[in-house]
Amino acid sequence: MSNILWITRRLLHSTFRKRSSWIVYFGLPIAAILLSMLIYGSSSGGSLNVGVLNQDGDKNLTQDTIHFVEGLNNVKITITDEASMNKDIASGKLDSGLIFEEGFADSVQDGHPAHLRLVSAKGAEVTSYVKALLDGYLGNVAAIGQATKDDKDAFDAIYADYKKSSFKFDSESLKDTAKFKDMTYQSIGFLLMFLLTSAVNMCGLILKEREDRTFLRLLSSPLSARGFVLANVLVTFIVQVLQIVITLLILKYAFGIDSGVPFGDMLGALLLFSLVAISLALLLTAFSKNSRGANALQTLIITPTCLLAGCFFPSEIMPDTVKKISSFLPQHWLLDTITKLQNGQAIGSLGLNLAILVAFAALFTLVAIYRFSRNNDVSQFI
Repeated sequence: MSNILWITRRLLHSTFRKRSSWIVYFGLPIAAILLSMLIYGSSSGGSLNVGVLNQDGDKNLTQDTIHFVEGLNNVKITITDEASMNKDIASGKLDSGLIFEEGFADSVQDGHPAHLRLVSAKGAEVTSYVKALLDGYLGNVAAIGQATKDDKDAFDAIYADYKKSSFKFDSESLKDTAKFKDMTYQSIGFLLMFLLTSAVNMCGLILKEREDRTFLRLLSSPLSARGFVLANVLVTFIVQVLQIVITLLILKYAFGIDSGVPFGDMLGALLLFSLVAISLALLLTAFSKNSRGANALQTLIITPTCLLAGCFFPSEIMPDTVKKISSFLPQHWLLDTITKLQNGQAIGSLGLNLAILVAFAALFTLVAIYRFSRNNDVSQFI
């Protein structure tokens, strides 16, 4: 045991005496948090800029609907033309566009609202608010049209009374935490990639020691080959624990981002994934004859799997086929666990997710041990 601890101290010293190691292991996760803040920092909050394109003329119902949208909280409208609307939506100056096509007012008066389109390049995230309120408003006016049928005078009289009606309600603003959850998801996604990369780099030291003949000299001491591998695994785990803890602390206390997940639950889930990362790193090491081969496998496996699992962008926007493929990747199950924890589920109810992560770690470890024992080139490691 003392020999294992000596090798562990030696590896930790050789790792952290380089400034580049501090940047790779701790600087990159912090940079990922900053990138996530840049992506999602202005995605919510503030005013919603809506471009209005009126192709239905100066009809009262159309103008009243435009004034209704203008009166919504946190909505700023801009009267525009079709070309300018498309250009501004594409450039991001407008969040969405509201198009009143010809015949809109008549359709509402007939009791069947139509000829109204709400467009956006950002999807339902920015259109749902306006759409929900518009549906309620137009539903009330359309009900008047259905009740009066073709009697225009009756419609105008009832509609005039409806506009004069005053409704009193109390409102209370709630703090929007959606963007913090998005930042957390994105930051954790990048962290998973860094954990996998650092694990492969650390376990790759086994191959490097072998190439430098340092491993053979160590075997002449009382240290066993299994002890040397165990020391490398222990060092990798220590480094990953530091990565995870420092990232979570900076995320919460330095940048003030509330993940919506208890610190202990988040830490436990990430430490479990750390074991998966280390076992995968051992597997790649077992299938590599030299450090160059390990780097090639790292590039071939880690980045594509992180991409498919949704580490770089929300999985909701991926096609169904890609979602099915991601179910076979450990990153997917960790991110799914984090998402469910953010949605209020308890860690105890996510036993299946955690069991799958444990299964991944066990499978990778067993295959690595088998490969080590059957490969003559690296059998000396065990």
